Amino acid sequence: MSPSASERISPTAHATGYFWYRQGLSHPALATAEGRRIDRIVRPMLLGTRVLGGFSLTALMLARHRGIDRVLGDAIEQGRVGQVIEIAAGLSPRGWDLKRRFGQRLRYIETDLPQMVALKQSLLDGGGLLSPGHSVVTLDALADEGPQSLAALATTLDPNVGTAIVTEGLMNYLDPQTAEGVWRRIAATLAQFPQGIYLNDLYLRPRRINPAAEAFGGLLQVFVRGRMHVHFRSEEEVAAVMKRCGFAEVVLHQPSTLEETRRYARIRGGDSVLILEARR
Repeated sequence: MSPSASERISPTAHATGYFWYRQGLSHPALATAEGRRIDRIVRPMLLGTRVLGGFSLTALMLARHRGIDRVLGDAIEQGRVGQVIEIAAGLSPRGWDLKRRFGQRLRYIETDLPQMVALKQSLLDGGGLLSPGHSVVTLDALADEGPQSLAALATTLDPNVGTAIVTEGLMNYLDPQTAEGVWRRIAATLAQFPQGIYLNDLYLRPRRINPAAEAFGGLLQVFVRGRMHVHFRSEEEVAAVMKRCGFAEVVLHQPSTLEETRRYARIRGGDSVLILEARR
């Protein structure tokens, strides 16, 4: 992959990829030099939000990632899911990790925009991390139709196998109208399978804004050259919007209720994320 193409990838993708590696959740092949460079810049900011405001972005990130892994892993173990589409997978280790755990029981499709797909494919190939049933493909989550749409991708899956779609870290980059469009496409796609599960990290607008977290959020918006959105005020609003988008059942998992995330829920920041499980 050419340097110019790599530069067009969002710096947050490199940064989060290196973060998962630094936390012991990823493979060295998925940790880029660009990610290491950005991590050196971001780590003091993370420390500052913890020291000055008592808010841990590290706990938040770990709670969201490991929480989604737990809920998804349970669905696979129970036989409810045998196919997964991860939208905007970036440099997440989830596909590699779950294929390592479940092998041929699971088909895992990582999706992203073309430059990231090229980079992820090269890193997985270079590290020998791809196995049968694990692929990386280009997807435009905003497209209703066409060869790179979610609808087109769904036609390549087994219609008799339960399917999950994951959007970790994506939805807060989208304004409410665009987000609802994505949720409608996901619900319509999952309706084609005997069981359909959608997983996402979700946040409610706080009654009080943590100054340190707000300051970091402002810096992050400058960093990604865009606005971040928190879509919901209450759990009731989450359920209403998800059902309006086509989901039949909505479950919000608290980090304190999952063994893998309970320790993060004791830390301010780790308690601010919910794991959304919407069933079709």
